[in-house]
Amino acid sequence: MDAKSINLEEKAIRPVVDHLNDLLANYHLYYQNARGCHWNVKGASFFTLHIKFEELYTEALTTIDELAERLLTLGKPPLSTFSDYIRMSTIKEINMIGMKDTDMVKALIADIAILIKMERDILEITSEARDDGTNDMINRFMQFQEKNTWMLRSFVNED
Repeated sequence: MDAKSINLEEKAIRPVVDHLNDLLANYHLYYQNARGCHWNVKGASFFTLHIKFEELYTEALTTIDELAERLLTLGKPPLSTFSDYIRMSTIKEINMIGMKDTDMVKALIADIAILIKMERDILEITSEARDDGTNDMINRFMQFQEKNTWMLRSFVNED
């Protein structure tokens, strides 16, 4: 399959594909950071945060799969190696062992801010490419991240 088979211009889709692969790499690092928070959270907020972190990494895993499948729908291969993810990602690995629960939340807020910025950039690019399918998908991801930013910021009294 290629972009033409879904009535999109190959030239217009190239920046979309590049940015989707960048977002895919960043979601992989965010996923692992959220999972690390889930595994390592301790303290009075354990039960609340353990569940929240699981929700975040589960949603990230679904998002990763949707991003890869959209890339394939557009006729391009998704990145699929951890070395590519680490090399391309703006989000960096965080060692959560021994980190305070509120510092974990703040670290995920920072990661999510990167994802939201990338998603906003992609929305502009997909609009220019007339790629409504990708635009709708990215908008849905961004809405989830925006809502969770509000919740996490409220948890650490940064709202």
